[in-house]
Amino acid sequence: MTKRVLIGNAWPYANNLLHVGHLAALLPGDVLARFSRMKGYETIFVSGSDMHGTPITERARKEGVSPAEIAGRYHAEFVDNFDKMLFSYDRYTHTDTEYHKAAVQDFLRAIDKNGWLYETTEPQDYCETCGRFLSDREIEGKCPVCGKITRGDQCEFCMASFDSDKMSDKICRTCKKPTSTRLNKHLMFRLSAFQQRVADFASENGEKWRWNAVNETKKYLDQGLPDRAVTRDLEWGVEVPFPGYEKKRVYVWFEAVLGYLTACKSVCEERGLSFADFMKKDGGLLAYYVHGKDNIPFHTVIFPALEMAIDPAMQLPTHIVSSEYVNMNDEKMSKSKGNLISVRDLCSHYPADAVRFYTILYNPEKRDVNFSISEMVQTYNKFLCGGFGNFVNRNLSFLVKKFEGRVPSGRVDDEVRRHVEELYRTMGEKFESAELRGAAEDMVDLIQYANKYYDEAKPWVAAKEDLSLFGDITATCIYLMANMANLFAPVIPVGTEALRRILPLPAASWEPVELPGAFSLGEVPILYTRIDEKNA
Repeated sequence: MTKRVLIGNAWPYANNLLHVGHLAALLPGDVLARFSRMKGYETIFVSGSDMHGTPITERARKEGVSPAEIAGRYHAEFVDNFDKMLFSYDRYTHTDTEYHKAAVQDFLRAIDKNGWLYETTEPQDYCETCGRFLSDREIEGKCPVCGKITRGDQCEFCMASFDSDKMSDKICRTCKKPTSTRLNKHLMFRLSAFQQRVADFASENGEKWRWNAVNETKKYLDQGLPDRAVTRDLEWGVEVPFPGYEKKRVYVWFEAVLGYLTACKSVCEERGLSFADFMKKDGGLLAYYVHGKDNIPFHTVIFPALEMAIDPAMQLPTHIVSSEYVNMNDEKMSKSKGNLISVRDLCSHYPADAVRFYTILYNPEKRDVNFSISEMVQTYNKFLCGGFGNFVNRNLSFLVKKFEGRVPSGRVDDEVRRHVEELYRTMGEKFESAELRGAAEDMVDLIQYANKYYDEAKPWVAAKEDLSLFGDITATCIYLMANMANLFAPVIPVGTEALRRILPLPAASWEPVELPGAFSLGEVPILYTRIDEKNA
């Protein structure tokens, strides 16, 4: 049976531009999806824009426009950014589609039918000045864990997640006035009932997670899982499908995280697949969830609990691909602080392969990293332009110049063949376990290996003295190029696809490829053009 893979990229919040921190967190998802398809797996790669929630309504109120206008503006921006960075989503959608809303309502009904919802009337923070109930994100106060001033759903300093009733010195973030409390009716999700099951799940799967996910999940579980409100007082969002809740909406933490399932379900229907069968845990589904460090508890605790509540047979996350932060001058990159480089700017000024290669080679997999435009340009010039591109160009341009583009037949060097075959194994293991920095480092090693072989073999000398030897050297170099086009394809799709057209090569796959005998080259364009570092 064909292996099944679900890759879910975190859903960016549609209230501001994407920056390189988002790119570093999300690009691994695309690399995994490209690799998975090359392996022949049944792959579904999904994400979308998170269109609902308080920050969007607050911004809309300030600008005097509708929340839909704010969210729609940034959704279009995100789609453009991901297209230019060559993200190969099977579905990039958003949470304000009718499909998503209806699917969320169906999942909510299933959770209620399974006994995991209950109604409560409890005191809730209320702003007398603004005249409305406040969600956690609309409240500011002291974190109950570290004591620093933060917003009321997750501390941006110690990363603890909590309900706002645990905070002290609370004020309304809009008007900065102290909050009061009033009784309010809500539906609650019995998250507390899943404490042991989530702990067992984390223990069983932790070896496939990054260390930050293991640590943050333990910290979150040690605090004890509180029940969470599923409804909130808003006009913008997914309607609650139960009588008596017509003026409330589904809380964004609940409906946005279920976007992975709603988007996957839509792709399954489009392909004629059973969503329930695709998601079955006893079918060996690999489920990768790709996001930044600040989203860990939602993917390792809350989302798995919701999946358990919807259908105990559903596959829970197997791989948590949680990046650390990307910094500017050793400070966390942040939209609110304004210390960021937007993906829009990168798309406008630099080749997609340059950005993708640098982002994966220096990805914040285990620790924070500093992003540097000048370092990105130097990396591109050295390894893609001066290394990979130069290896291809000096081989093929020599054939065009001296042999009218005719590639002679020859025998591939046995040691080179063994080296390449081993790379398919080792790089494949790294891709599958989301150790993408290691795979990118292997790319660098192969680029240097290929150029070293060319320099030591001296085909320009063999062309004059021994045409049989020249044929063997050329066959070996063509073999290296052909397999670079495969091995590098998940990370740098532009250059590898160009090379695939030049040689020509079959569709990319994760297995060694060899071109038969002699053939003639067509047009041989330069793969990469050097970027002037002075103007970067």
